[in-house]
Amino acid sequence: MNKNIITHICFDLDGTLVDSRDTILESTKLALDKLRIDYDIPEEVFTNMIGKHFVDIFEELKIDVKDFERFISIYKALYFDYIDLSVLYPGVEEILNYLNSKQIKVSLLTTKVQDQAEKIIAHFNLMEYFDHIMGRRQGIPVKPNPDPLIEICKSLHVTPEETLIAGDTELDITCGKRAGAFTCGVTYGYREEEILLKEEADFYIDSLDELILKMTSFLSTIGS
Repeated sequence: MNKNIITHICFDLDGTLVDSRDTILESTKLALDKLRIDYDIPEEVFTNMIGKHFVDIFEELKIDVKDFERFISIYKALYFDYIDLSVLYPGVEEILNYLNSKQIKVSLLTTKVQDQAEKIIAHFNLMEYFDHIMGRRQGIPVKPNPDPLIEICKSLHVTPEETLIAGDTELDITCGKRAGAFTCGVTYGYREEEILLKEEADFYIDSLDELILKMTSFLSTIGS
């Protein structure tokens, strides 16, 4: 009998459940405009950075944002003006409903601030599916630090060893590995596939409808 089981799946948000690249890009540009900050944001380069903290994104793009908290405040206020540019990836509701029906706990881990993460999930009418939503919070580090994932596990009374984290960036996979969880790389998101493959997740999916089959197949190979 296979002793390796997964009782909890933690999903990333942007690039995993929601295609929000246009919402993020337009909100970012308008917030910078309002602050009268000069910028050059190549769309493809920016897309490949989604998931990182804005501090790191601006540093890499050499955009000088002196009052970061002011930027975030404006960005958050503008975000929902562009929310209709975001869409769920195919299969999101189906997979969440399936996991609920199998009593597999479901959580969300995102670098978005807590209230924004909750509003986005509510906007897409997905709140009922989640046992825990973890956005960026004061005093808790962000991915790839494993602390937020460990905190989720504690709140759900599960161990990292029976947890799978699914996400489209190196931050998700590194976070999972450091926490001692299983990892699933999502290739349809914002990172180039060859970059994501270098992270050596336990397995990869090209669409959400592959998750259960790939997860089951993976677990069957790692012991009995």
